Amino acid sequence: MPKNVIVAQSGGPSPVINASLSGVLDACFGANVFGDIYAAWHGIEGVLLEELIDMKKQDPNELRLLRKTPAAGAIGTCRYKLGQGQGEDFDRILEVFRAHDVGYFFYIGGNDSMDTAAKISALAQSQGYGLTVAGVPKTIDNDVGDEGFKLVDHTPGYGSAARYWSHIIQNVNEENRGMSVSECVCVLQAMGRSAGFITAASRLGDPGREMPLLMFFAETGFGLPELKGRVDDELRRAGRCIVVVNEGFKAGELGEARDGFGHVEYGASETTAAQLVVNHLNRSGFPVRGQATGQIPGVLQRGVSIYASRTDLEESYRVGRKAVEIALGEGTGWMATILREPGAVYKAYYDKAPLLQVANSTRHLPAAWIAPGGTDVTDDFIRYAQPLIGDGWPDVEIENNLQRYARLDVTLIEKKCPAYTPCSMRA
Repeated sequence: MPKNVIVAQSGGPSPVINASLSGVLDACFGANVFGDIYAAWHGIEGVLLEELIDMKKQDPNELRLLRKTPAAGAIGTCRYKLGQGQGEDFDRILEVFRAHDVGYFFYIGGNDSMDTAAKISALAQSQGYGLTVAGVPKTIDNDVGDEGFKLVDHTPGYGSAARYWSHIIQNVNEENRGMSVSECVCVLQAMGRSAGFITAASRLGDPGREMPLLMFFAETGFGLPELKGRVDDELRRAGRCIVVVNEGFKAGELGEARDGFGHVEYGASETTAAQLVVNHLNRSGFPVRGQATGQIPGVLQRGVSIYASRTDLEESYRVGRKAVEIALGEGTGWMATILREPGAVYKAYYDKAPLLQVANSTRHLPAAWIAPGGTDVTDDFIRYAQPLIGDGWPDVEIENNLQRYARLDVTLIEKKCPAYTPCSMRA
């Protein structure tokens, strides 16, 4: 009998995460070797709660629209970490898989999600349960993989976040040009807890370095004194300044909130690095007339379909398909990956990396890509990142003058297991 499939998503979404979901589904539908194909409602939580959606019963037009739908609203996501002391959760996952005769599990997510996938794969093997687990990479931070870019060249989602920043910085520059006599400094905060790839993408909007743009990466370790000095120097030179800081920039206490993975949830914290920077600059004064203002795009940079990179969309779809190919041909314990052909002309190809090598990995913006002085990037970074933002605008579905997103039927299939409360949800 053909084995059934569960696909799920985890962690923060991206403008292209549903393209990967679409790639997995299309490859599964076309393979003719699988039984039923389910999606877990809200990631691994959906598996634990036995909340599964029958994807074969979906309207084909809604499935088609997945490739044009941003964020993770179609089947949901979660931030549920499986760790020590949660043996009951692991037992429950296999209980649900057995009850629904699941032989393949595809997990779309970042480094923590790949850790979850690796643990489930190892558990199934240790118990002699025939389960093939494959990961599909996703994170706008671009921090999954190794420092040498041999396992993963870039992650789905990063190209779109980079495109967002390349366009936003152009618009911010026009605002700053006009308002500089009153608002001489514009401070923006980019996502990326400990890696500066998104901050660095600001330079893609000004590769000729004509803007008075300063970027403060997590990797440099700069704090408020260094930032203030660089801003004052730029104000003396240009009369105005645009500052982009990592959300994890060391500006002081944020009253941090944390998510289910234990990471700082910057959008839920009491204040932000950008606000602390603005406060510090305004209290200190400037060598020119005006004040600092701050802007925080927040989740817009990871969920706005109009800024999705067409290159990113296509690659995200293909890496989803690759995960199914790997599962069928190579067995369990792999993550599909995107790599780059050698040469001056950008061309991607798709391969695999061991889940255990990418689980909980965190890579950083290479020191060689940070320009001397620490507030700009080198041309090597521009050559790396520029192809990822793609050319032209994405194809966005419009209906009644509004964007039309995929709306799946999320009616859950009949449950076969006893009710269960996941370990981290217990009082």
